[in-house]
Amino acid sequence: MRVVFVLFDSLNRHALGAYGGTAVPTPNFDRLSRRAAVFDTHYAGSLPCMPARRDLHTGRLNFLHRGWGPLEPYDISYAALLGKAGVYSHLVSDHFHYFEDGGATYHQRYSSWDYIRGQEKDKWKALVEPPLERFKAMYHPLQHPAEPTDGRLNHMINREHIKEEADFPSVKCFDAALEFLATNRHADRWLLHLETFDPHEPFHAPARLRERFQTGYEGPILDWPRYKRVTESPAEIAEIRANYAALLTLCDEQLGRLLDVFDEGDLWRDTALIVTTDHGFLFGEHEWWAKNVMPFYEEIARIPLFVWHPGHRSGGRRKALTQTIDLMPTLLDCFGVAPPSVVTGHSLLPVLDSDAALRETAIFGMFGAATNVTDGRYTYFRYPPDMMTQELNEYVLIPLHQKSFFATEELAGASLVEPFGFTQGMPLLKVPARPGQRTREPPHGLFDEARTALYDLAADPGQASPIVDEAAVVRLTAGMAEAMHRHEAPDEAFRRLGLEAPRAARPGRAAATRS
Repeated sequence: MRVVFVLFDSLNRHALGAYGGTAVPTPNFDRLSRRAAVFDTHYAGSLPCMPARRDLHTGRLNFLHRGWGPLEPYDISYAALLGKAGVYSHLVSDHFHYFEDGGATYHQRYSSWDYIRGQEKDKWKALVEPPLERFKAMYHPLQHPAEPTDGRLNHMINREHIKEEADFPSVKCFDAALEFLATNRHADRWLLHLETFDPHEPFHAPARLRERFQTGYEGPILDWPRYKRVTESPAEIAEIRANYAALLTLCDEQLGRLLDVFDEGDLWRDTALIVTTDHGFLFGEHEWWAKNVMPFYEEIARIPLFVWHPGHRSGGRRKALTQTIDLMPTLLDCFGVAPPSVVTGHSLLPVLDSDAALRETAIFGMFGAATNVTDGRYTYFRYPPDMMTQELNEYVLIPLHQKSFFATEELAGASLVEPFGFTQGMPLLKVPARPGQRTREPPHGLFDEARTALYDLAADPGQASPIVDEAAVVRLTAGMAEAMHRHEAPDEAFRRLGLEAPRAARPGRAAATRS
């Protein structure tokens, strides 16, 4: 058995032809959809980037216990489990978050890995005295770094070294993946995890592709929206969207290269192929750009998933409610490896054959923001009454944020607490997460729409008008509480939402002193 697992970043479901998108031609995603099963009700779990990848590796949600961070010592990675079962795993990625403090434990779980440099804020090219005035003229004010050490300056420097199409990191990722396939085509029991940061912002694409999407905009480079409300002019909005369209087109072409290899070598006969993303992106819908700082509307939380397996029925649509946490047990199941008991996701292979229901409701969210629940028909966003005074703690063994250690003032309030059931007997640090500290995402002041709301996705797929339906709220709230209990959410995770914590003693109590 062989598996190719392709993960794009910020691949917007609504932009793909297979999901009804019409603004951008995506012939190769369409081509895949004619062979693979297309999952129509697939949701993210923990958001954004690295929390989603922790869900992927461990098969369980993590946003109830901590924010962005590494795989913890007690986390059981699918790649490590495959290695123990004699399955070779190889990661090819340009996703630079793997090499920041809060992502540094992921890539080492694989048998081997190949890192492509140059995406976004990657600290790649060294330039002690960058041409700040030239950059200021080249780029729209939205993209100017706030200070010389701003990571946006890294991107401007990196971009100076991406001149030809072959220089683009995503192209190099697919080059490396195709090299792996050529070298290992006749070997057995391997998994290739091919992951590209594209089409994540900044939306920098080759000129030949950008020329396909004309807007009439005549200003400086504008391809990196801020995470905020839309205040740009119609021409600026069109320009940002066109740049995403061009980058999505590049992703579609790269996927086509992989599908060509599957066709030419008849890999469909003995190789599974899974293609998905971590989350979506807002392009002005709901008057917002991007993600994280607003409610997790469908454009962010509901994501594409394509699955081909030569030993199961593929093709057609699947309606079962699925999540990112289901990918871990699915990848294990491809090789006959049983998931650990702490895994809360489900293998998708039975869904290929019968579209079997896996769950009635699914929860998703980001640490410190709303806890959200859906049954595929309704989506319910539940926020704390006061986002700035809510009770919030991070439970960690490795106190790292995205790009830094926990600060001294954060750890000053930490206490050692008893293990959760999923931490393999390891006690944890309980670290208070207070407003203004780096334990909070997004930062203070960006919860403009932090209001509990219910939407009927059948009647209002664009989530334009919240509804009042007490029966639906009661049912969805019960599903939310049950999922939180299953994931061993600490007591305060219930209290902050006005929910009653389970009667059973909860983990997170102070650990007994050890002699």
